[in-house]
Amino acid sequence: MDRIASFSDDPFDKPPCKGCSSNLTEPYIKCAECGPSPVLLCLQCFTRGFEHKKHQSDHRYEIMTSDFPVLEPGWTAQEEMALLEAVMDCGFGNWQDVAYQMRTKTKEECESHYMKNFINNPLFSSTLLSLKKTKDSRFAEGAIPFKPCDDPPRPIFDSVLSRDMAGYMPARADFMEEFDNYAEWDLKDIDFVDDDSDILHALKLAVVDIYHSRLKERQRRKKIIRDHGLINLRKFQMLERCYPKEVQELYDAMRRFARVVGPTEHDKFIESHAGAKVYERVGRLREEERRKRTMLNDVLQYIQDGKACQQWLSKQAAIDAGITPAVTTITVSGRRSAPPLNLTGLPGTEKLNEREKELCQVVRLVPGAYLEYKQALLNECRRQGGLRLAQARALIKIDVNKTRKIYDFLIKEGYITKA
Repeated sequence: MDRIASFSDDPFDKPPCKGCSSNLTEPYIKCAECGPSPVLLCLQCFTRGFEHKKHQSDHRYEIMTSDFPVLEPGWTAQEEMALLEAVMDCGFGNWQDVAYQMRTKTKEECESHYMKNFINNPLFSSTLLSLKKTKDSRFAEGAIPFKPCDDPPRPIFDSVLSRDMAGYMPARADFMEEFDNYAEWDLKDIDFVDDDSDILHALKLAVVDIYHSRLKERQRRKKIIRDHGLINLRKFQMLERCYPKEVQELYDAMRRFARVVGPTEHDKFIESHAGAKVYERVGRLREEERRKRTMLNDVLQYIQDGKACQQWLSKQAAIDAGITPAVTTITVSGRRSAPPLNLTGLPGTEKLNEREKELCQVVRLVPGAYLEYKQALLNECRRQGGLRLAQARALIKIDVNKTRKIYDFLIKEGYITKA
């Protein structure tokens, strides 16, 4: 004797009792030897030993019942079937309606049992996935990828959050009141009949076309709301507050253009403009720092002059206060000579002899520049057969006093000759 679950809870889906022709209710008896048409008996006819044609009372039999657990204790096979049918009728997620249709389980029990055994169960999930792939392979070249998204909030009807969401119903993915909510009223009295004139028929078709255009506009607006995450208004506002104040103001100004591009493109557009403003601000700061360093380099050579230091400090204070400093000329008359240049570690020092190093220290000229000026004067002297001071000054554009000292040094050392 075996216990086998029936495939339906509706008594009208099963043949009547072979003995009394009454509707069968579980449990009932099925003959295991008669066939192919099954012999089904109610418990009363079975206990009386009913026999019919080839069916004998001593045949092996099966007890047909669904009153036994399948997936977990406390849930019979009949309740499992009722749960699946209720989810199919009411929709996934509407656990209150599912529980109301089942009658024997609460909303929490229905949700917990379904999620545990039919969604998160590895056996069922892999089986369902393989079935879905088999079905998709018959209709498409490849399976359509599933893109998960945030589960929308499910507020209580007519609550503050529900009003903030404009009456959005997550289970139906619709709004309580759609855009152009009364568009269907223009169609409710239209009826196409055979005796319509051509003009009347064309007019009715025009009304239908207008209605289709209104539906497209409704769908377009709904798509914008979904794509940009505007259903959950509070979450959208929290994300906006994460941006700096300048970006928030830019979002407010550019929000009207979100309807013409996708959400990702719109965010990139806003962030690129915000990045440009940051680049401009950093550029201004860099320019101010460069001005400060330039003024500091200009005044370092006069650091031993008290008056020059005072002028530089006044300029620096004006810059820090946001005031454009007045252009002043630092006078160097009467100042003490600058200290000799320290050649330690400077490129080209190893190419100089002791007298050339002394010259570079006195005129405060780096070795690389001195070697370049020296080579230029030597080449010009060979070409001209001699060199005058005026020619040397025209050839190297530096301080005339430094040029004279270099010219005199090269004449004295015999590197060049006077013209």
